[in-house]
Amino acid sequence: CRIAYMLEQGIRPWEILAITFTNKAAAEMRERVHQLVGPEADRIWMYTFHSFGARFLRQEIEALPPYTGKFTIYDSEDSRSVIKNLLKEMNLDDKQYQPQAVQSRISNAKNALLSPEAFARAAAGNFHSEKIAEVYALYDKRMKQNNALDFDDLLLLTTRLLERQDIREKWQKHFHYILIDEYQDTNTVQFELIHLLASKYRNLCVVGDDDQSIYKFRGANIRNILDFEKVFPEAKVVKLEQ
Repeated sequence: CRIAYMLEQGIRPWEILAITFTNKAAAEMRERVHQLVGPEADRIWMYTFHSFGARFLRQEIEALPPYTGKFTIYDSEDSRSVIKNLLKEMNLDDKQYQPQAVQSRISNAKNALLSPEAFARAAAGNFHSEKIAEVYALYDKRMKQNNALDFDDLLLLTTRLLERQDIREKWQKHFHYILIDEYQDTNTVQFELIHLLASKYRNLCVVGDDDQSIYKFRGANIRNILDFEKVFPEAKVVKLEQ
């Protein structure tokens, strides 16, 4: 309804970015908006965080060589296979360094905006973590050689590119209005991505319930919604009681 109202006020559809977390929720959002406004809905950017990152990177990733716009997106199994091969190459015991656990540590690092170098600095003094840092560095190198991204890269690299002033200003001019659903489930990299995009016009509308955060295992930070007024002091917060 908010999107329909915005279009009635003359806001151009391509200036609106609406993001949620799951493919199902994004499809439902797209269908509901289409019912309200018709074909104009097709010109609005309505995506999950990761699908937004994928579309963004198809246009901008060549600013991060050696990647090219024809990159491949690896699913979890593809990524784990790369990690398994690296563990073998490094002669690391896969019982002590279980591939899924190593993959999780690397994923958490990316969601916390930690590069391999930053992760290695944080791991210093802990032998097990230092070895995982070595795996992370080699994994990053191998992915670049393969021109491949994992799901976490879709957000991490988007955020890294938006930290560049020229690219950030280009996309800030594109999106004047940003809407985020399930904001209580945002993690560090998602928060930073949105903060960079919204920092020019500061037309940001989020919806969330701090009692329904379900992605803590993926680094969701409940403070993102609880501290919303501190980050955006001009915000109008409406609290609905059940």
